Amino acid sequence: MTKTKIHDNVGRALNSFNLPEQLGFGTVMAPIMASCVYKNGKWEELEILPYGPIQMSPCAKVLHYAQEVFEGMKAYKVEGRGPYIFRPEENFLRFNRSAERIAMPQIPHEIFMSSVIELTALCSKIIPGHSGESLYLRPFMFATEEALGVRPSDSFRYMVIASPSGSYFTGSVLSVLIEREGARAYPGGTGFAKAGGNYAASLLSSLKAKKLGYVQTVWLDGRERKYVEEMSGMNFFAVINNVLCTPKISDTILEGITRKSLIVLAKELGIEVQERNIDINQLTKQIESGECSEAFACGTAAIITSIDFLAEATGERFTFNNSQGKIGSILRAKLLAIQEGSAEDKYNWITKVEATN
Repeated sequence: MTKTKIHDNVGRALNSFNLPEQLGFGTVMAPIMASCVYKNGKWEELEILPYGPIQMSPCAKVLHYAQEVFEGMKAYKVEGRGPYIFRPEENFLRFNRSAERIAMPQIPHEIFMSSVIELTALCSKIIPGHSGESLYLRPFMFATEEALGVRPSDSFRYMVIASPSGSYFTGSVLSVLIEREGARAYPGGTGFAKAGGNYAASLLSSLKAKKLGYVQTVWLDGRERKYVEEMSGMNFFAVINNVLCTPKISDTILEGITRKSLIVLAKELGIEVQERNIDINQLTKQIESGECSEAFACGTAAIITSIDFLAEATGERFTFNNSQGKIGSILRAKLLAIQEGSAEDKYNWITKVEATN
């Protein structure tokens, strides 16, 4: 791995940090972070320093043209096992796919892996230890060139921050609004990239869903407003006639690492999996008839969360007969067991991190 400069006051910052009893998701920040600057066509030294504000020019290109990408990943340390980072190589590959689409430089493998592994090692003692809890890692990169011309930046900053976290969803009911008006992405756009602008485009619908009393939004394709795509940061699965169905990947859907893993695990369990177009109008009829018994959202943050019902803006609801999600529950348990190190990792998905004292 690349040589990393660790600032002298990193240890002091860690020693003065106390993990609160109530974590939430992404609200408690680890006291240290990683940073690396790109300028003059090359990456500089990777640094780990105390967490804190960053200085930026008001005309930095990220603030005007949203030239930014990020990733989300987790490190687990349950019952003294680990820390384990789940599939960081996949995050590295997706990070650079996103960067390429947003006209940003590729992050070297050594810098990416060193940043997440060393930050996890240093934070080992503050990783919460209950099942389902983790140290959530957020690598991100943004444009820093100080100019208002509409062109790609020539300088960037890569950073990693971390958050000791509990569950993403805290309520007992995951209700999902079918978004029939807006579109999250369109063919040829940036929908497949993990870019901040894609999430900004989803926020208005999120407000609408909340106002109507729902928790999440499910997006339809931008062209026909007919086929299910994803859920503002999570992928979608439905069990239809005992077949696990999920929208097939296109350039308008973020290919989730959790999604990819679940497909492998489901097939291992003998569950038939179909990656195909899911017509929303047909799906609602199948929910009403009982052919579609369950659905769930999945992602790094959400892991697997069962959906209680889909809803129209008019108030019409389509409730799943098996809202607890039998297949979803089985897959969640199997996935978590691998992530937390209590089950065999036959696919070499977890990276063991040596804790730094």
